[in-house]
Amino acid sequence: MLDTAHLLLAACMFLGAALYSSVGHAGASAYIAFMALFSVAPAVMRPTALTLNILVASFASIRYARAGLFRWRIVWPFMLGALPFAFIGGGIELPGHYYRPIVGVVLIIAGVRLLWPRQLSENRVLRDPPIAIGILLGTVIGFLSGLTGTGGGIFLSPIIIFLGWSDLRTASGVAAVFIFGNSVAGLLGNLATVRSLPEELPIYVAAVMLGALVGTAFGIKFATTYVQRALGLVLVVAGLKLIGVY
Repeated sequence: MLDTAHLLLAACMFLGAALYSSVGHAGASAYIAFMALFSVAPAVMRPTALTLNILVASFASIRYARAGLFRWRIVWPFMLGALPFAFIGGGIELPGHYYRPIVGVVLIIAGVRLLWPRQLSENRVLRDPPIAIGILLGTVIGFLSGLTGTGGGIFLSPIIIFLGWSDLRTASGVAAVFIFGNSVAGLLGNLATVRSLPEELPIYVAAVMLGALVGTAFGIKFATTYVQRALGLVLVVAGLKLIGVY
């Protein structure tokens, strides 16, 4: 029997999946933020976030690719560097007193990015990312994503947009595919963590998949700037909680 707290957490995850998938992300940082606010144990956070990420990212990848919002040439150098290091990062078990501040910083970065989304939409002459630089950046992003239980999209999207390697809409499809690969590699890096998956996982899965259905529909057709800013504030608050500010 699900209690009110679990149902509220599922509702929050629905919101996170809807908002994040609207920009091609799978929502791991939001899921971790909400789990932190509901005082979920750190050992449960990472495998739960990665499992939900895989499901949402796979769905988002298909929808954005079918809408023509994806370019393989952009993503493959990053994935080449990221996947093995996401696997390595996923195999590292961090004690809670290390995991919390690291993830807290990641959440604050993600929140700040969502609070000022307009800065990511400047018009530039687009070019393909240099292969060597893409691989190098991918190794760093992959390791961080595996270590923290996120998909890495919060790092990839601003990089490829700021550097003129993708427009805002195509970046959604690129991020979705990248996040799917990283999330799978991160979870495979430490399959033992799946023992920590919560009994409430099925309700969380239903919530995020419904959120992804709504979010990707919005992302293909509309902008969600103001709602993203609201979620950004939540992420910053949760990040501050994890690093012990309050």
